[in-house]
Amino acid sequence: MATKKIYLYPLWLRIWHHVNAVLMLALILTGISMQYSNPNYPLIRFDIAVSVHNISGILLTLSYFYFFLGILFTSIGRHYVMKQGFVKAFYQQARYYMFGIFRGEPSPFPVNAERKFNPIQQITYNVIQHAITPVTFITGWALLYPETIILNVFGYSGILLTSLLHVAAGFLISIFLVIHLYFITVGHSVSSNMKSMITGYHEVHDDEKNNSSESENESPSEDSGKTN
Repeated sequence: MATKKIYLYPLWLRIWHHVNAVLMLALILTGISMQYSNPNYPLIRFDIAVSVHNISGILLTLSYFYFFLGILFTSIGRHYVMKQGFVKAFYQQARYYMFGIFRGEPSPFPVNAERKFNPIQQITYNVIQHAITPVTFITGWALLYPETIILNVFGYSGILLTSLLHVAAGFLISIFLVIHLYFITVGHSVSSNMKSMITGYHEVHDDEKNNSSESENESPSEDSGKTN
């Protein structure tokens, strides 16, 4: 039973998250349909797939800028800042994911008011949100307006290279989503993380609370993030 609830996910973030999920799913399905299109057996009719893909991409771009402003101008942004001692913390979390989680060990970095992400989540979200996603947008918009693409890059078609980069970035995001869906179930219960993204509240249990206090005392990366 939960001993405490922490409000970690404000309404604007939850709305963005769910809209983002729907748009990304639409982009993945239409992208796969276009990539492996077959006039005789289309997953989605090609012209429909193109239209839905383009519209979803435009909406997702707007959604991304909405999220980016939230990162810059709200307290959510602090969760993306990697602090001193990150490498050691990353190793601890990796060891937990590879061994500890299967042995029933407590998480070395449980969620609390000052730390929403563990070290691996933190670097993963930073790479996806601030590197791979922008690459997807830039190449997607370039393909929407191909006249903006350099025609020849060291003897290779600029449009081909842009397409390959767009597909590769989309593939990495697809892998991330599959892993993300798995880790949604790795909480105090299978549905607890999903419930948090609906209500906005993360439930802290006794074992998480005790371990959170221990990790804050031991980790230099968290000492600097404490508040009175």
